[in-house]
Amino acid sequence: MTDKPMNEDFLRLADPMRRELLAHCYRMMGSVHDAEDLVQETYLRAWRGYDNFEGRSSLRTWLYRIATTACLTAIDSRGRRPLPTGLGAPSLEASAPLVQDGEVPWLEPVPDSLVGAGGDDPAAIVTARESIRLALVAALQHLPPRQRAVLILRDVLRWKAAEVAEAVGVSTAAVNSILQRARAQLSEVAPSLDDPVQPLTQEQQATLDRYVAAFENYDVDSLVELFTKDAIWEMPPFVGWYQGPETITDLVRHQCPAERAGDLKLVPISANGQPAFALYHLQDGVHRQFAIMIPTFSGERISHVGMFFEESLFETFGLPPKWEGSETK
Repeated sequence: MTDKPMNEDFLRLADPMRRELLAHCYRMMGSVHDAEDLVQETYLRAWRGYDNFEGRSSLRTWLYRIATTACLTAIDSRGRRPLPTGLGAPSLEASAPLVQDGEVPWLEPVPDSLVGAGGDDPAAIVTARESIRLALVAALQHLPPRQRAVLILRDVLRWKAAEVAEAVGVSTAAVNSILQRARAQLSEVAPSLDDPVQPLTQEQQATLDRYVAAFENYDVDSLVELFTKDAIWEMPPFVGWYQGPETITDLVRHQCPAERAGDLKLVPISANGQPAFALYHLQDGVHRQFAIMIPTFSGERISHVGMFFEESLFETFGLPPKWEGSETK
């Protein structure tokens, strides 16, 4: 009889933290599906152990410790989730057959709404967007698991070194050393966590509008001037990645199944704190789910495009498998 009030109390206090814990697990794992499983595991472990929770730390800190431990264990068995750029040199022949690898556990994008980047609290939204950017999450996957955890706990969640040490099972001195190495490695490949995420400028929005029009009108040639000179295009589960406006344009021309204006429909969504699109391809008279596209800007031009060809992502984003002009969730 005594368990019921205690368990109800736990659920009342813990449930509001679910989205931020999902964001934490996503940063660690690079997968929405893995993150959801680990959040569920975290709540189950916490619920079972709540009668032993002594309140020496906050409930929030306690839940993060459980989630971090669960993530570290999962990474040991599942490994990291890369993008194609993390596996080798760029592909030189855009017209060559694409090679798909369904065995690699690829990095997945995350809907802003699932991780608190689409809510009502402006401060929380900014923090969430900065810390789930695609480039940052991809770079985190290259850190050893403990480095990844320490950097997230210290630089994203702003925990004290002593709290991090207890969470990951090392000394405070070790935390500082691990953090220094993680910061050095991350600075070479990812945007700084201290760089604020800014809304698109008018010039960037104009570029994005032209980008959408180019795809929907099948005006491939006009894409060249919208990319930076060293822009990257990658599209898991295909292992190749492509660099430079001309190469990217050739790739679209040779590999995209669209053939004429109207074959593609780009539906605006938000993913990883960035403007993104759900692509639908016209097949047998119906626009069917095709890919999730996330473009990234550098200045007024697009410097990176991640195309994710995983149909289950449409369900994750609350998108219909066929596009008939209805509103997205």
